[in-house]
Amino acid sequence: MTMKPKKSAYGTIAVLLTILAFGEGEIYIATLEGEPIVSYQGGLDGFEGTAVDADEKIDVTSDLVIAYSRHLEKKHDMLLGMLFDHGTYEKLYSYRHLINGFAVHLSPEQAEVLRRAPGVISLERDWKVRKLTTHTPQFLGLPTGVWPTGGGFERAGEDIIIGFVDSGIYPHHPSFAIDRMDPYGPVPKYRGKCEVDPDTKLSFCNGKIIGAQYFAEAAKAAGAFNPTVDFASPLDGDGHGSHTAAIAAGNNGVPVVMCQHEFGKASGMAPRARIAVYKALYRLFGGFVADVLAAIDQAVHDGVDILNLSVGPNSPPSTTKTSFLNPFDATLLSAVKAGVFVAQAAGNGGPFPKTLVSYSPWIASVAAACDDRRYKNHLTLGNGKVLAGIGLSASTHPNHTFTLVAANDVLLDSSATKHNPTDCQRSEVFNKNLVEGNILLCGYSFNFVVGTSSISKVSETAKRLGAVGFVLAVENVAPGTKFDPVPVDVPGIVIIDVTKSMELIDYYNASTVRDWTGRVKSFKAAGKIGEGLMPILHKSAPLVALFSARGPNIKDFNYQDADLLKPDILAPGSLIWSAWSPNGTDEADYLGHKFAMVSGTSMAAPHIAGIAALIKQKHPRWSPAAIKSALMTTSTVLDRAGRPIQAQQYSDAETMKFVKATPFDYGSGHVNPRAALDPGLIFDAGYQDYLGFLCTTPGIDSREIMNYTNSRCNYTIGHPSNLNGPSITISHLVGTQTVTRTVTNVAQEETYLITARMDPAVAIDTNPPAMTLKAGASRRFTVTLSVRSVTGMYSFGEVLLKGSRGHKVRIPVVAMGYQR
Repeated sequence: MTMKPKKSAYGTIAVLLTILAFGEGEIYIATLEGEPIVSYQGGLDGFEGTAVDADEKIDVTSDLVIAYSRHLEKKHDMLLGMLFDHGTYEKLYSYRHLINGFAVHLSPEQAEVLRRAPGVISLERDWKVRKLTTHTPQFLGLPTGVWPTGGGFERAGEDIIIGFVDSGIYPHHPSFAIDRMDPYGPVPKYRGKCEVDPDTKLSFCNGKIIGAQYFAEAAKAAGAFNPTVDFASPLDGDGHGSHTAAIAAGNNGVPVVMCQHEFGKASGMAPRARIAVYKALYRLFGGFVADVLAAIDQAVHDGVDILNLSVGPNSPPSTTKTSFLNPFDATLLSAVKAGVFVAQAAGNGGPFPKTLVSYSPWIASVAAACDDRRYKNHLTLGNGKVLAGIGLSASTHPNHTFTLVAANDVLLDSSATKHNPTDCQRSEVFNKNLVEGNILLCGYSFNFVVGTSSISKVSETAKRLGAVGFVLAVENVAPGTKFDPVPVDVPGIVIIDVTKSMELIDYYNASTVRDWTGRVKSFKAAGKIGEGLMPILHKSAPLVALFSARGPNIKDFNYQDADLLKPDILAPGSLIWSAWSPNGTDEADYLGHKFAMVSGTSMAAPHIAGIAALIKQKHPRWSPAAIKSALMTTSTVLDRAGRPIQAQQYSDAETMKFVKATPFDYGSGHVNPRAALDPGLIFDAGYQDYLGFLCTTPGIDSREIMNYTNSRCNYTIGHPSNLNGPSITISHLVGTQTVTRTVTNVAQEETYLITARMDPAVAIDTNPPAMTLKAGASRRFTVTLSVRSVTGMYSFGEVLLKGSRGHKVRIPVVAMGYQR
């Protein structure tokens, strides 16, 4: 088989950049005065408070919540009804639980009227989001180090509900099947619903899948929704949603079988966790924020514990002064207030700086790593030369060489050239008599990059023609293009190195005898394809993937650096085997298949969501911030060989190279699930802490904070770097600055020694040097940073708290020094 470049495999699929709408209409998201359910303290006649304490679930069944919810929706309808004639607008959603507002389809003229209406505090035109898209349980040590502590894989994640805002699910996949001998019981805390497949009339739910809904009102209003390929149901028409759900919570031990080969057994991180599906992403256009907000609002209403978002915006919001405040991030802040842990893909714009699309401190932003598995293959030519390539297939007969025939030399007639025959996509244009029993040599064109040609089609062509295998030679490729292996059912290989491809072509031409017209008289080139099914395990893992988005984090549309480290953590995201929808058309090479091996931070985020479910299972009362802290402080910055983690990067010639990774590549480091279950200390934070962060971030208008949070800046933390999180970032360090942190002991009494180190340009000191904490106790410590020299570059370091009982708590430190 062979590989394909990172197109949709990285999730960086082409999406429409303009909103398609009927006539002059557009979709707008309005936020209104008055608190949503999650933060309403009372004060209106007839409506008592519904606000939840920090990290507490909303009781959506209470009469108070139901009454206030109806009140908000009625206010939304009344406002629109007073401003516009019936039939001239379409309200798509009312948002009541996490933000107070609605999505509406209006003309631009109507939007201006609504913008100026009393009680409207913001109106933003809807914008686009995009998808950010086995072996990893063993790589992460789950079967031996984590699952046994929770009762084995049979109970790993029991009764924890993970919500997926994605492209839906293929419910008939074995990764989501139920075991009749070990059925799932009811989960009374979950209040979501299950939609019915309009074609089969069967429910999407089975106990493993506990909820299934779809959200497409904005997509429909924009004219982007096509029910033929997008499906007006939770059914996955893409593949992405099934893939992410199975990574986090798929069943354990599901054989991954493709093209008559088994590539191991797949498992989710938390195989017993429940799956709640909120479809809001679609194949061709990604998704609309209005639909995504409705999905998130519904998921929190329904009672999910964990929320996985393998989705992100195309760029920072341009309508607000800060990247942390917009309807999307404000909704997620309220979700965290309601006790929901949120894992979001960091983005696929790497390896370039400031490419993150997940900005806020209340979200766990996940970068993507290559794990220890690599697939390689080789082509041995008749002259003895061995050319390296990628081919996820069986070998040709190991003791025989076979004749090579180039696609252009085995056409039925010259008119077939209009079909770009070198791509080998159509068997009917070739002379089967010349191909049968030989190796078909094809060319890798730009059509493979854009997805109009596929490697699986090459394999199909070779098989129909009776070829013993195929070779796909990459003669011209953009610098830095990365290829992923694709399973095929005939021997096949892609020669991805252009110089090696030219060696192959030169050999073929020199060996092929032609007449004066150029027609082949006899084929003399020969070769054999090696076996590429077995992965090679590397100690250089983990490695930050080339495509994974990088920091520094930004605080506004002008890309000014924020005093907050992102990404937060690194998890496997390259070449991940997982479930796929046979209906899924996102990856041409996996059309009709039930499994796919794809890459992206989309694949990294559900690893963290599933591991967070295991932590939630063991520590059900932990806050989202506590879970995030446990994941970050126990992560590792060393690879399997004990060396510092490296990152894939471009060289000056735009070829691949490896550099020492920094916190801007991996955040705190690569996730270590076993250690995260028992972190020793946690850095906890809640809603007020996040408000304090917002209120001390320079450039944010307090009125804007009020608009999005319904909260005044009555609480300050002095400087945004004082947010009590498991990292420290000062983007503009002048002279000396001291930051504070508070740790809480979640283990037995223990004494911790506190040490720190930093790059030479910045001095670092901690106080006190040691502290003893009883079980459940909290203590403060300070970290002081001082400029030694101004380099114009960031300095990196860490604070390490080493416990007498063996716990190690590490937090990254990032700072850039400036002259006074």
